[in-house]
Order: sequence, then C-alpha cells, then structure tokens
Amino acid sequence: MLHTLRPAYGSVKKRKRVARGNAAGGGTTAGRGTKGQHSRTGKGQKFGFEGGQVPLLRRQPKLGGFRSPRKILYEIVNLSILEEKLPAGTYDIAALRKARVVRSKRPVKVLAGKELTKKFILAVHAASEGAKQALEKAGGSLTLLKIS
Repeated sequence: MLHTLRPAYGSVKKRKRVARGNAAGGGTTAGRGTKGQHSRTGKGQKFGFEGGQVPLLRRQPKLGGFRSPRKILYEIVNLSILEEKLPAGTYDIAALRKARVVRSKRPVKVLAGKELTKKFILAVHAASEGAKQALEKAGGSLTLLKIS
C-alpha cells in the first residue's frame, strides 16, 4: 500500500549539523579547516573574482573580437573571370560549378572587375552594384536567388 512505502534502508541520511559544539562532532572549526580565507566568516567573493589575478572580464578587450554566427561567407566570382573562362550565355550556380568557376558549396556573389564585352545572364545569390551595372551595360541581366 502507498502509506507503507519507505525509502531503502541507509539511502536517507540526516544532514550533519556543524558548529553545534564539540560534543555534537562538528565543533571548533566546523569542517572549514584551520586558518585561511575560507575558514573566515563573510569570506564570499564577488562574481568573477580570480584570487587577485586580473579577471577575465578585464582581460577580454585585448583578446580580440568574435565571429558573428549570422555572417554569410560567399564564394566570390569576378566578372573578369567569367569574361576569360566562359562564352556568353546563361549561367546558374550548377552551370558555374560545372565550368569550375565555382568550387565550394557556399553562396555565390558576383563582383565587378574589368569591362564586360560578352552578354551574360546570371542567376546567383548576391552581386555588387558595380557588377549589376556592368552586366546590364553589356546587355546581360542578373537574377538573385534566395540563400537556403
């Protein structure tokens, strides 16, 4: 029955009541050892205290910044590379990868370089303003894809 349930013998112990006299078994130093900072009353330190060493929070500024987890790392494709390696035409990410202009799985960003003489129709993830203008000036166009 539920009212007869008891914890297993020896599994529940009473806590040791320290500092209640030597007869009680926890007197004199009350388990704190003798002397030293931790044996004294009111010895608590503030958060981040490192024993007098310059704390991490004060050392931090000289350790440098951090990497943003939201930063998007693009694979860069210059228009000059397209001009040199590819004939005029329509290219998406798969076609650029097949032509070995793009080699990684990162999103692709097109940057301007030299003047374009060929007409390219590109579908990429991002492009600079200069690249957009250069493509349109050469008679091409640019479609921006959504980064997945």
